[in-house]
Amino acid sequence: MIHQIDTTDNIVAFRALAEVTKEDFLTAVVPAVEHLVKQTNEINFLLVLDTDIKNFTAGAWLQDALLGLKHLGKWNRAAIITDTEEIISFTNGFSYIVPGEFRGYKKVEFNKALNWVEGNIS
Repeated sequence: MIHQIDTTDNIVAFRALAEVTKEDFLTAVVPAVEHLVKQTNEINFLLVLDTDIKNFTAGAWLQDALLGLKHLGKWNRAAIITDTEEIISFTNGFSYIVPGEFRGYKKVEFNKALNWVEGNIS
């Protein structure tokens, strides 16, 4: 399940809980990202992982990949918030292979991550 988090108008933010499915992406993430791209012509994205990454279904991963590829040149900043070091390291390395900046943050750094994605800090 993915819930959208209310934030400023220049980003989309979500919290992932329990099992995350293809339908979650199609009903929550995709429409919000599409709207943001129409409004700002870029993607500033924040995801809080309050579930194990193993709880993402294959359909969820496929939708995530398709969304990323569709808007490959639109990614500006993306933060993944988790307490899993492997995910933080993977996220930090993602900037080397795709356009945009990607950073991983610990859950206690939520406000710092949010400020970074909003563009308030570098």
